Amino acid sequence: MDTRITKMAEVIINYSLAVQPGERVLIRSTSPAGEPLAQALYQAALQAGGQAFTYIHLRDEDALAIEASGNLELLAEINPMLKLMYESCDALVRIEASENPRALSGYPADRQTARSAAHAAIISIQMEREGNGSLRRCTTQFPTNGYAQAAGMSLQQYEQFVFEACKVHLPDPVAAWREVEARQQRLVDFLAGKQHIHVRGQNINLEMSIAGRTFLNASGRSNFPDGEIFTGPVEDSVNGWVKFTYPAYYRANEVIGAELTFENGLVTKATAAKNEAFLLATLDTDPGARRLGEFAIGTNRDIQQFTGAILFDEKIGGTVHMAVGQGYPETGSTNRSLVHWDMICDMRDGGEIVVDGELFYKNGDFLI
Repeated sequence: MDTRITKMAEVIINYSLAVQPGERVLIRSTSPAGEPLAQALYQAALQAGGQAFTYIHLRDEDALAIEASGNLELLAEINPMLKLMYESCDALVRIEASENPRALSGYPADRQTARSAAHAAIISIQMEREGNGSLRRCTTQFPTNGYAQAAGMSLQQYEQFVFEACKVHLPDPVAAWREVEARQQRLVDFLAGKQHIHVRGQNINLEMSIAGRTFLNASGRSNFPDGEIFTGPVEDSVNGWVKFTYPAYYRANEVIGAELTFENGLVTKATAAKNEAFLLATLDTDPGARRLGEFAIGTNRDIQQFTGAILFDEKIGGTVHMAVGQGYPETGSTNRSLVHWDMICDMRDGGEIVVDGELFYKNGDFLI
């Protein structure tokens, strides 16, 4: 096995999740392609004294072919085996390992909706338990040919990109992530107790209240790799507009040139250069889908290239991203939705963030 995979698994189990003896650990891979990392995680969890369980899904293409004639109502039902584990495990690792990240793009809309409902039911359990502190979760990605092709790289180049973004090429990845944590904590401490944010630039002019909300320090624990600080804005406070400078992917659907206008927290206008109908349909999923559940600033300078994989792209140092839909309860967000769709705006071309009247960030760099 590639030693980088072993090292990645050890960091996730011992640093990201800090697995303790006797704890239940669910290792879930979205396809068989993630099995090498699942094996390494299984071994690392056992060595840490954990009780580890693996759950590996079918390949997207195989699952979609089988589901084509399936009952829609049953497709929308929560997976009872995953439900049991999500309700009872102490820690879980989700391995994104798609061999075709765009497999769902041509799937019938009603079947996408059914799949989304089943997925949202599981994520709702996850976010509730993360919010009350009873579950520790880490989402990561295993490099596949599908991800490499989507990023315009060879598999070898993409593997190097992934492992360097995760810092497992370094002699001591944990020390490197602790440095990220300390650096970002200074920003989080500054933002504590602040009231108002104004984000402005060539592609954004957005204001929001963060009164009573908490910024969280994402430093390699809930996501691996990581590198962001984020919160949930006051639900009815967001006003202005934003044009997202990168393609926005959701359920394997690509939306290019998405632009949203907010009035008192609600998206009142939404346009896109490509796939506008999908954007509008997703925003109409439920009332919460038209509100911001998350506002975040990407800080990872090891990630500078857009790859089409949100786990990496939202962390690009010098960008901000926002998610319409479900918010994270631990930030103070009360927005609830079946949707959580992250979209990214580059700030390295003159963008600014003003916090309570003080210039906090300019051209992708923090000023405090």
